[in-house]
Amino acid sequence: MSHMGDVSFQEVVVGDIALLEPGEVVPCDGVLLSGQLVRCNEPSTTGDSDAMRKLSYEECMQSIERDGHLPANTDCFIVSGSNVLDGVGRYVVIAVGTKSFRGRSVTALQRDPKTTPLQQKLDMLAELVAKFGLNAGLALFVALLIRLFVELAKNSPVRTGIEKGVTFINILIISITLVVVVVPKGLPLIAVLAVGFATKSMIRENLLVCDLGSCETMANASIVCTDKTGTLTQNVMTVVAGSIGIHAKFVRELNKHPGRHNADGKVNDRSLSTRRDENDFCIDQSQINSVLTPALRELFNETIVINSIAFEHKNPITGESMFVGDTTEAALLQFAKELGWRGRQKTPEVDVVQMIPFSSERKAMAVVVRLPRNTGFRVYVKGAPEILLKNCTDHVVVRPSILPGRWERRKRVETKAIGMREENVSETIRFYASQALRTVALCYRDLEQWSAVDMENDVTLPGLAQDLTLIAIIGIDNPLRPGVPEAISKCRRAGVTIKMCTGDNIETARTVALQCGILTSEGNIKEGMKFRERSHVDRIKVASELQVLARSSPADKEALVSTLKSTGAIVSMTGDSALKEANVGFSMGISGTEAAKTTSDMILADDSFVSIYKAIMWGRCVIDAVRKCLQFQVTALIAIVIITFVLALTNTQGLSIQLLWISIVLDTFAGLALVTDPASESLLDRQPDKTAHLFTTDMYKQIFFQSIYQISTILTLHFFGLRMLCLKFTGDTQADRNTGLVVQTLVFNVFVFIQIFNSANCRRLDRKLNVFSGILRHRYFLAITLIEIILQIVIIFVARNTFKVTRLGWREWGISLGFGAMPIPLGTLIRLLPNESVEKALKKLGLLGWPQVLPTVSAEGEAWSPSMNIVEQNLGIYMKVRGARMKSSFF
Repeated sequence: MSHMGDVSFQEVVVGDIALLEPGEVVPCDGVLLSGQLVRCNEPSTTGDSDAMRKLSYEECMQSIERDGHLPANTDCFIVSGSNVLDGVGRYVVIAVGTKSFRGRSVTALQRDPKTTPLQQKLDMLAELVAKFGLNAGLALFVALLIRLFVELAKNSPVRTGIEKGVTFINILIISITLVVVVVPKGLPLIAVLAVGFATKSMIRENLLVCDLGSCETMANASIVCTDKTGTLTQNVMTVVAGSIGIHAKFVRELNKHPGRHNADGKVNDRSLSTRRDENDFCIDQSQINSVLTPALRELFNETIVINSIAFEHKNPITGESMFVGDTTEAALLQFAKELGWRGRQKTPEVDVVQMIPFSSERKAMAVVVRLPRNTGFRVYVKGAPEILLKNCTDHVVVRPSILPGRWERRKRVETKAIGMREENVSETIRFYASQALRTVALCYRDLEQWSAVDMENDVTLPGLAQDLTLIAIIGIDNPLRPGVPEAISKCRRAGVTIKMCTGDNIETARTVALQCGILTSEGNIKEGMKFRERSHVDRIKVASELQVLARSSPADKEALVSTLKSTGAIVSMTGDSALKEANVGFSMGISGTEAAKTTSDMILADDSFVSIYKAIMWGRCVIDAVRKCLQFQVTALIAIVIITFVLALTNTQGLSIQLLWISIVLDTFAGLALVTDPASESLLDRQPDKTAHLFTTDMYKQIFFQSIYQISTILTLHFFGLRMLCLKFTGDTQADRNTGLVVQTLVFNVFVFIQIFNSANCRRLDRKLNVFSGILRHRYFLAITLIEIILQIVIIFVARNTFKVTRLGWREWGISLGFGAMPIPLGTLIRLLPNESVEKALKKLGLLGWPQVLPTVSAEGEAWSPSMNIVEQNLGIYMKVRGARMKSSFF
């Protein structure tokens, strides 16, 4: 026995009947059985840029028999991977999985991994450092080789043939080792590690990253354009108030919410009228049936259940019934169910002859049905009240109580002309909007005839939505998500501007924006159509102060995003529209369409705006993690190159294996420790800066002074270690060798501990002094640092012969820890130094590029502002007066 239900696309099999709705991505191939105004976009599958109109199989066969061919851009095949642009319908599945069109395409498609912008910068830096390392190794090899030739010429010291060969091999080994250490093997992987760790952590924050580069982009996002429904609000729709006809107001739980109606003329908002119509009255929502005649109740019910694509579904696991589909329609169906009205399944079979699905451009939907006994046709219309009210001429009549006898037996719905009462309806709409309620108008119209031509052709809504009769204005509550005002406040603290784009009217949008904290005294609110109709120059002026875009269509949102991007802003967008246009697109994981999820860069798994500021926070964490690793590695590499040159020229033994261990510390342990630093809300305390370089002024200061400290400390210990330790050479070869080994081991130990403590110093990139802030939450850093210390102790006490070291006493360990810990207090002193003079020096050296201050937006094709026209005229007059000298000054 067949039944309707929600199933995963992975469970669909050939022969199943699937439904089509606007915004969906078709998961499998099929043939359309029935539908209304179905259009699909198939450029990714067929290469055709035009929208394909879909007719049912029977309609296609009839067209072929009648005309010999199908109309252009028309067929009955539903292709997997295509987007449903418009219409609703049913199709039978004929191919799934790898046998479907999309499945075969995906199987044959092999994409190269995408390189993020940050990885490209690091690759360029790694290439520069690699060239530096090769040149340094070559220079060391030449220097040591020249020294060897000089010693061989002087025959001092005396070497045998084998010793000469061993010396040359040692020179070659130390030179190659320097290249291996200096060449940043792990540098290109830093961004991968940082983004990988951030991506895994963001999953716990309900953020699914589709494009790794979006993490880096969000670090410097300056504007977030967000939808209202489902993102700022909970997307749990409930009918809480309404007006049947004009005078009958109802409120859910009236005794608890007496302020949700304006029947008594008392309103909290001073901007609303307090005039009261003497015929207005209010009842509790549960008492609606007591004031409706059977005919009006049947009309009200059919308007809701017939003009809807949502349906009731019973969960097979829990057994609970729920409405599947658009949340607004689900709220209306739940409203009818609570009043005990018949659902679609219990409604007598209705002959639907035409359906016009809802679209964001029309802001309404309609359905045409044939009345019983062929007495005519009826159009049910549902949509935005401020749009449909203009086309309403009558309204249904509802009285406080049904008159016995005559009213109960009456089979026709009583209606009256709206006339001068239109202001009453408008006041009711504004009143509901001031309470952040989504308003929906329910209307109908009776027609005497409906031709076959009308059924076959696409009928536009404006042609049907004329001379309508208003049934009701419904107020639907959609409460804010918990934590949204706090999240918006944190975004503003991070220098990110929030702009709300919604399809609701201005009053509803204003109320929600005020509740969220989006709308401020400095900002303004505009309607989408009025914004889009402006010129590009005017849109730029308006967009800077615009905070709410009401009654906005997808085209309006795209216009806003493109305008903001043209000003140089990095824009992110949430919802289902303009995701491709934005720098970073966020789709909804629960309520979002498949098309939006495919297009988006990130998916909000919980649909909540709260996750947006976390994406900003983790994006900045990725950039900071890379900078921490760069500061640490560049400091150590500068010190290694200089120290290796000096120590190699002094015939230090065992230097190669020690350098390799230091390389492991640099490339592996330190990188893992620093890139796994978790994000904190302190990252929101700075403003976005898309022109920022990988190296900041504070990083250059730390690199310069820390490398000087490391070089001076190691060379001092190497040359004056005997004197500092009060040791002397006695002339005994073995004893002197052990004494020198103690100094060499101390130098090696100090250098390793300097790197360990400098990694802690690199945890902070700003000028704040506490480098241990949040270190207890950084479990990876603590664990890796502990592993480094343990391995260093094992090297000194166990692997002595391999690393050419010896055991150290307590005094030497104290010296190692003392000198090793100095990067932390030294880093504190460096942070206290002013940046102004350092920045000037860095800019002169070309290490800090000049930010681009000139605009990059071309005004070509746009009208100049009046002030610019005046300037142009003045310059023209001035040029005529100055003559040739003025013209010759042009270049």
